[in-house]
Amino acid sequence: MFSKYSPKVMKKLNLTPSRIILLGFAILIFIGAIILAMPISSSTGISVGWLNAFFTSTSAICVTGLVVLNTGTDFSHFGQIVILVLIQIGGLGFMTFGVLIAVVMGKKIGLKDRLLIQQSTNSVSTEGVVRLSLNIFYIAFIVESFGALLLTIRWSNEMGVIRALYYGFFHSISAFNNAGFALWSDSLNRHVGDPLINIVISFLFIIGGIGFTVILDLYRKRHWRDLSFHTKVVLITSGLLSLVGFLVIFLIELFNTKTFGTLSWSDRIWAGYFQSVVTRTAGFNTINISNMLPTSQFFMIFLMFIGASSGSTGGGIKTSTFAVLALSILASVKGSEDVQLLKKRISQQVIFRALAVMAISMGVVIAATFLLTITEYHNNSDFLSLLFEATSAFGTVGLSLGLTSELSPAGKLIIVITMFIGRLGPLTLAFALAQRTIKQKYRYPEEKLLIG
Repeated sequence: MFSKYSPKVMKKLNLTPSRIILLGFAILIFIGAIILAMPISSSTGISVGWLNAFFTSTSAICVTGLVVLNTGTDFSHFGQIVILVLIQIGGLGFMTFGVLIAVVMGKKIGLKDRLLIQQSTNSVSTEGVVRLSLNIFYIAFIVESFGALLLTIRWSNEMGVIRALYYGFFHSISAFNNAGFALWSDSLNRHVGDPLINIVISFLFIIGGIGFTVILDLYRKRHWRDLSFHTKVVLITSGLLSLVGFLVIFLIELFNTKTFGTLSWSDRIWAGYFQSVVTRTAGFNTINISNMLPTSQFFMIFLMFIGASSGSTGGGIKTSTFAVLALSILASVKGSEDVQLLKKRISQQVIFRALAVMAISMGVVIAATFLLTITEYHNNSDFLSLLFEATSAFGTVGLSLGLTSELSPAGKLIIVITMFIGRLGPLTLAFALAQRTIKQKYRYPEEKLLIG
């Protein structure tokens, strides 16, 4: 897939798979920024500016959805298509596209290439990664096309078939990749009580967010008893988070006159459902998030931090990481030596990885929030808005309390870095920890330490 000189170059530059993934995404971001900064990408024919283009390109590649400009009005059709291509590449991974090109051209995919694909797809081993990459394309094509078809039918009476087809594909691809980019300035607020829009959009980002390995496992086995342990954990955790999220947000916002107060009961149910599942890194919204009560906004921060599942188009610390941490706490409270679920024992190594991912992720969010309190002081932004923005960027969610468009140049750069770390950091860290198991030749004597 690479040239014959690539192994020598990789060795000379010490380019490990983790660094190649990081470098690849960084290059794509800069290429996207250059194109989006061109006058042809702007609806007015005047460049949107380098920083705005850089921010938008990063948000698209990292499938976040935070925007400093209105995608539907500030960018031309050419610019919108560029954003859509960046979303697709960022969501599926550029290594996945490399596999497709290599297969079409009849190129051989060697071991080093398979290691890169393994990390890009967050696979356990290199076995079957080429087949997995091709299956990712098949899944994306089928699901996105199906979603686009339904959305086109729904919008064809309102805007005509051609425009509806364009809007259908744009929002289908954006939803499946958990990007959250919309062509309306108010996202999907006009469709708050539309059953078809709510079901189709949520179906797309839920499928994209549970992980490709889970999708393939469900397709191949179909019976609960035959599913892998990972698939069962993802489905149980995702289901519980969605249910709890719906109940909490629905009950809190039920009598909020600025959000649910003006809606019918059926619209309230749809709004509560959509806002609870959309925090799983999708980024769309059917009500004004800034009008929600602080309690709901704070709870959404918790859901955004958890995010989607491993090997998916979403971000966050991942549902499996959260499940391991929750089970570890429960086992500790019970005084149990082992962490167990579904008659399976989770190894200490996995628990340590989960703790490392959570601790570093929290550190990134705290650091980003701390820096935003300095750079955005002139905006008189409250702490909850800053924490919400930082968590949304890290979890590659795309929801905002209205702060994104008002960010200072320094604030935009902070969010750009946070989005980049959020998209690649936990994944790269988990992979690196999984590959580095160092057996010590000796062990120091154990000693007691007071905790709590």
